[in-house]
Amino acid sequence: MVVNCELEDLPNIGNTLSVLLRETGINTPEELYETGAIQAFIRIRAIEHDACFSKLCAIEGAVEGIRWHHLSKEKKAELKHFFDMINK
Repeated sequence: MVVNCELEDLPNIGNTLSVLLRETGINTPEELYETGAIQAFIRIRAIEHDACFSKLCAIEGAVEGIRWHHLSKEKKAELKHFFDMINK
């Protein structure tokens, strides 16, 4: 966990995603950790209705402190199940 930094300092969080997170009330890495990836994504979906699966994985990777490509197969499957459920 990275503390005392900006959202953009986290893996996978660029300018666009950091703006979206701030629009949802998540302004710091600590707030993102407390909120969690799924809840953060739900908030983003409320303002960006077509937010994609890769964005969800990017947020989870940021929470875990890794590039999203390195998420475990189990975590990706869990996120994919959640993503598919909210898209029904």
